[in-house]
Amino acid sequence: MRHLHGDGRPLTAEQRVAFEHHLPDTHVLVALPLDAWPHLRAAMRWRTRTHGAWSGRLTPREHVVAERLLAEIAGRGPLNSDAFADGRRARRVWGAATLAKSTLQKLFFHGRLLIARRDGVRRFYDLPERVLPAAILALPEPAAADTARWLALLKLRQRRLVTLKRDELRYAADDVQPVVIDGADGPTLYCLRGDVACLEAATEPTVAAASSPPLQLLAPLDPLIYDRRVTTALWDFDYTWEAYTPAHKRTRGHYALPILAGTELVGHVDPKADRVAGKLCVIARRVRRGHAVAPALRELAAFLGLH
Repeated sequence: MRHLHGDGRPLTAEQRVAFEHHLPDTHVLVALPLDAWPHLRAAMRWRTRTHGAWSGRLTPREHVVAERLLAEIAGRGPLNSDAFADGRRARRVWGAATLAKSTLQKLFFHGRLLIARRDGVRRFYDLPERVLPAAILALPEPAAADTARWLALLKLRQRRLVTLKRDELRYAADDVQPVVIDGADGPTLYCLRGDVACLEAATEPTVAAASSPPLQLLAPLDPLIYDRRVTTALWDFDYTWEAYTPAHKRTRGHYALPILAGTELVGHVDPKADRVAGKLCVIARRVRRGHAVAPALRELAAFLGLH
């Protein structure tokens, strides 16, 4: 997400229609509409009081650094951690984060800074009042029950077919429909009532009988495979994203992509970009007989500018 006009100029607060932040109950970073802001405030406040190396309250030395970071950003505008000449390392954070970077991340989790723009994967932080419209920042904080309902419906809109906890179902019951999949064991699934027509259309004889559907490679966090319980119940496909799994424990591969054929998961392929040679390599694959994955790989290679 670049947060820029087509000509490269940064967006002003009043021009924005979305922003980036973590879901209140997870560390998953997503793009959210502006009206999500008041629903995040309780979680932001809670993080400032909890322990956590990456998102919890500031340590004494982070408090000192935070005041300097906020003052620098207030005076100079959006900044990346590289802009601060402080080589001290963060003591409790996984990886090689500097103290400045880990403190910026906490200030972001707490809502005291927001992502104003990106340069590749590098985040540039700014004050909330220069990222979000004033009218959005002034919205009152909703009741806890309203935020719980918002979260449940957001989950349904993001993944479409989901399991729901008891409290989630209680808050969203008027808007959801239980779904029964023939032959599928496992937890009860739900969808939005507005999605029922889409599910019914997918079972029409002309759709179900379609032969040789084009294969699609799914990203590791695609909504179809986000919840392992759902993926296993529907397709008997136990998928785990193994990028952070030690190499000797991997079963599919570092960045194995599930393969979708119509309404079936038919295997996986583990690609790797060789930027020096300019080509996409296949480290491993396992594909059900009768399905050709080469066209999907060529499409991925073209998207990456490889051959």
